[in-house]
Amino acid sequence: MKIFTVEQANEIIPVIRRKLERLKYLYAAVAALRDQAKLAAAASQSGGGGMIGGSIYVEGLNEMSKVMSGLGNDGIQLKDISRGLIDFPCMRDGRVVLLCWQLGEPESVEWWHETEAGFAGRQRL
Repeated sequence: MKIFTVEQANEIIPVIRRKLERLKYLYAAVAALRDQAKLAAAASQSGGGGMIGGSIYVEGLNEMSKVMSGLGNDGIQLKDISRGLIDFPCMRDGRVVLLCWQLGEPESVEWWHETEAGFAGRQRL
């Protein structure tokens, strides 16, 4: 597990913000095609198949997967795509806590919470 300082998290937020905005856009685009994908999957099981926008749907899923994997590989925990909510593991008073940030907040981390507390347990730094 990668451990971040507040300074390290703040340094990468501008880049992460752009990734989260892209991920949020892709999530909405894929969600808009989800019902069509389910119908196409059911049709393909009975001999039919195909879907208008199918390649867009698959490309969106693939790009979402890449962005999410990249965040995870960077040690960032994605908590909610639609809100752009992420956590950065951090040491505080000798224990691991999570620095918490989401789209729409200033480009600096201002909140943290215990690992088991979640968003509802956020406290100001």
